[in-house]
Amino acid sequence: MHLGPHVLPNRLFVAPMAGVTDRPFRTLCKKLGAGYAVSEMVTSQRHLWDSLKTSRRANHDGEPAPIAVQIAGVDPAQMAEAARYNVDRGAQIIDINMGCPAKKVCNVWAGSALMQNEPLALRIVEAVVQACAPLNVPVTLKMRTGWCADHKNAPALAVAAEQAGVQMLTVHGRTREQGYGGHAEHETVAAIKRSVRIPVVANGDIDSPERAAEVLAHTGVDAVMIGRAAQGRPWIFGDIAHYLAHGTHRPPPRVRDVQAWMLEHLDDHYRLYGELTGTRTARKHIGWWLKTLPGGEALRAAMNLLPTSAEQIAWLRQTFDHLAHQHERLPLAAAPLREAA
Repeated sequence: MHLGPHVLPNRLFVAPMAGVTDRPFRTLCKKLGAGYAVSEMVTSQRHLWDSLKTSRRANHDGEPAPIAVQIAGVDPAQMAEAARYNVDRGAQIIDINMGCPAKKVCNVWAGSALMQNEPLALRIVEAVVQACAPLNVPVTLKMRTGWCADHKNAPALAVAAEQAGVQMLTVHGRTREQGYGGHAEHETVAAIKRSVRIPVVANGDIDSPERAAEVLAHTGVDAVMIGRAAQGRPWIFGDIAHYLAHGTHRPPPRVRDVQAWMLEHLDDHYRLYGELTGTRTARKHIGWWLKTLPGGEALRAAMNLLPTSAEQIAWLRQTFDHLAHQHERLPLAAAPLREAA
């Protein structure tokens, strides 16, 4: 699959998720089978670019290419400037956010709220494309099916965005009104795929190899994007790739492999965030890893009491050493999380 000058190794993508898909998480997912990953959204408000949060989101040290950064905002000129800012810091692909349903984003008319103002949405697309074209940087767009069930305007926006120069579209099969509730529908995604020539990516409720295969076959899309189902199970991309290639499930990963992946991820995480913030924010990632294990809730409760990164690492080594003596492969006690990003 081609995206501008880039050749993507497969059609299994990591969804951008605020507070989750930072550089360490994206790097891990790519290592375990994802062909492409998009960053957490970076604001287009210039006065926030020097903040610690934005500087971390714009950190791509050692990240495997291609590096895709999502930007969010409501002013075409600011969005164009944000695109150039992120390209200067290593972005090789710019993604425009018109899919985030969060109230704090929509309340300022960014994210999926832009779908209510099609002229403004297209001015933003045109401005970002014009900023990126001289730099040979492809622009992509992520959106929902519409603002509400009575106004599913994603097909019309998709055609207009393609005409404006967008090179790939990702569509979450829910309206903004749905948030993450109900079920994703991919009929609208299939209609978009039939109406444009650029690659289309389906997102929403893709949480298993069977579901990925079903969506790919039903919609004819070029790729699928996985969000929450990768939390604590980043090897899902390899699982899906195996299923698509062979039609069978591969066995669960070995406990020792999971232990090594987790410790490598946490080392990268602590180095990015520092001791205090790194220890605190690591808890959610560790909790997702533990959640599907037997006794996962009790393990999470014990882990959350640990105050330092060193204690977290020592506890995880001991916990997984004990698990490895009992099981060669990871014992899964619960169903995977439902994808909703």
